[in-house]
Amino acid sequence: MHYIVIDMTHGGVKIAVSLAKDGRIVHAVDIYNTLKPVEERMLEVYNVNLITLDDLANLRGDVCVISPVHLPMSHDEIRNHNQNLNYEFLTHHEAIAEILNGWGDDITKIEITGVKGKTSSVFMLKEILIDENPLILSSLGALLYENGNEIVLKKDISITPANIKETIDLAYKLANPICHIENGKPKGENPKRYSSAIFESSLGVSGIGDVGLLTNIAEDYPIAGKKSSASWAKSQVFRCDTVACQKESFDKYYRDIKHEKTNTFSLDDDSANLYAADVSYSLDETKISIIYSNVKTVNGNISQGEITVKTFAPGPHHVSNVLGVVLTCLCLEIPHEKIIEGLGNFKGIAGRTNKKVIEKSIIIEEINPGINTQAIKESVNMIDNIDDYYVSIGGDYGITCEEIDEEKLCDFLDTLDCELILTGDVGNSIMKKLTRNATFIRNYPDCYTKAIENNKNLLFIYRSNYSKISQR
Repeated sequence: MHYIVIDMTHGGVKIAVSLAKDGRIVHAVDIYNTLKPVEERMLEVYNVNLITLDDLANLRGDVCVISPVHLPMSHDEIRNHNQNLNYEFLTHHEAIAEILNGWGDDITKIEITGVKGKTSSVFMLKEILIDENPLILSSLGALLYENGNEIVLKKDISITPANIKETIDLAYKLANPICHIENGKPKGENPKRYSSAIFESSLGVSGIGDVGLLTNIAEDYPIAGKKSSASWAKSQVFRCDTVACQKESFDKYYRDIKHEKTNTFSLDDDSANLYAADVSYSLDETKISIIYSNVKTVNGNISQGEITVKTFAPGPHHVSNVLGVVLTCLCLEIPHEKIIEGLGNFKGIAGRTNKKVIEKSIIIEEINPGINTQAIKESVNMIDNIDDYYVSIGGDYGITCEEIDEEKLCDFLDTLDCELILTGDVGNSIMKKLTRNATFIRNYPDCYTKAIENNKNLLFIYRSNYSKISQR
């Protein structure tokens, strides 16, 4: 069997090397021509052959093609390079599941995907599982928590499937600084430093999770050169043993999927397995009364009951994230007391959604690389006294698969009765299309300065990678 790993840009090097370490014949295709010299050398060390798709014509027999779900190329287009081969196709996610087969049987594993709310869900779960020293891969980095203390394994790391393996390897090396890998697996004793793992993935999950959480399909944006969609990619969550899925997304996209341990959550649909019976919103602490029934757990049990939690969830979209997290915990049979305590300790994420006070100004930050029109609407709508706030909107383009529908956003902003500030590349582009008055500020830190100097509150909505905005 020849393994053809396509796309070195989004984790292919890690996958190719991992397979080669396991004694397989591996070929790598750098389809975007981004391979760095150090990565090319790594492929050479592990006897991974760097080829082009045209080189398929020189192969014979069985091949397993491993490519990301967003590859803008169909299986038929790959087959056309050599119709005589016996093809098997795996996604990068599926390959990682195969590489990690048997790993983590003794730990709690959660995988999270969705269009919105993934990172917030990760860190709510971190608070709930904090006494299990959770290992985390998220858009904020590869992290390990020991006795409540954060250890940064790697800060700038993407949430591609290959980085699940990278995160595990980093944690192993931390515990075993002189360890080595043999036949694709660590050799020697591995002093356990964590008993739970939470992995965030952008376009689906690997399927190794005891529970897979799908937060929502807020917008079903196209991927793979418009040949596929986010909803299709994220359907990989149903490869996990047990699933927690937003009911509205399940009803719209996944009704035909048969999975015995699928559980749904909803803000207001009482036919879901879990829903919010009552919500008392606050910018500081929102109280959520929850009812659940017929929840299928990882141990094959069925549970029902009620639970009330208090946590940082100033808007409906935040509450929806909380419901997904609570359902995930119920699937894992985590006690109510632990859920309540953990969520009570969650105060938002610095550099994402959080509240702070600077001098006399309340600052509400909503910073996310995937912010779109719907997310902006929800952020604005969570502020009751909008007259007391500057609303600042801006950010960067080209950082996620989905972009902002500027026409739709401008239609919404034209209806707002508040002082509007636009900033960054996004703000500059929107400014040219608005019919209402707005202030443009090139450098986003000046938005804070303006609010503080004028004793105004600020709702700061910014589309950016955390690593960039956190440098301010």
